[in-house]
Amino acid sequence: MTLHESDQHRKGPITLRGAQRPTTTTDQHLLEEAGPGEWVHSDPWRVMRIQAEFVEGFGALAELGPAVSLFGSARVARDHPAYATAEQIAGGLVDLGYAVITGGGPGIMEAGNKGAKEAGGVSVGLGIELPFEQGMNEYVDLGVDFRYFFARKTVFVKYSSGFVVLPGGFGTFDELFEALCLMQTHKIRMFPLVLVGRDYWQGLLDWIRTTVLEHGLINEKDLDLLRVVDSAEEALEVLRESAVIRR
Repeated sequence: MTLHESDQHRKGPITLRGAQRPTTTTDQHLLEEAGPGEWVHSDPWRVMRIQAEFVEGFGALAELGPAVSLFGSARVARDHPAYATAEQIAGGLVDLGYAVITGGGPGIMEAGNKGAKEAGGVSVGLGIELPFEQGMNEYVDLGVDFRYFFARKTVFVKYSSGFVVLPGGFGTFDELFEALCLMQTHKIRMFPLVLVGRDYWQGLLDWIRTTVLEHGLINEKDLDLLRVVDSAEEALEVLRESAVIRR
């Protein structure tokens, strides 16, 4: 039996039949003078916000040029050795011709932005809306705030020629393993991924090699995606070598 045209409702690309058919149209909702505001929190509206985040992020960084993202904990104090190391790395990146991108917050992120700004480079912050975050640090010259982690991570990857990862927690691990997964699966081109602080990262690396690899869950060549260093000078040398190879 052919379904009669009047028994179905078309809402853009969506076809609704039976109990799914609405009693009002999209235009009616749009033109109502008053009514509940829950629609601004609905999934279709969220899609528009997500789209807007990508548009704003891509537009803001479209002419940035070569850049390296620097990750690490927001909880690192300004007198911590890792803070000074991040500052040195960021300044060195500027000397190599890179802009520096961080998450825009305090701690290691602030150090990266400070190092870039004081070296006369472009200091970028990609912030995220969090209930406990302190907002964009004072050393960010170009800042973009995101609601959604996945949109923010896409912008990090899209505009980075490399990642430098200093000691951090779950957020830092998230960025690290996101990049590893994308490179391992060839979703993005290979770029340098540098871990700074062997004493901090060695336990994780040992577990990957002795447990994950021995169980056959990764290939040995996947370990080559990571470089581990102990100083700002070593991190910059890895990035310098990578830039020469790509040219």
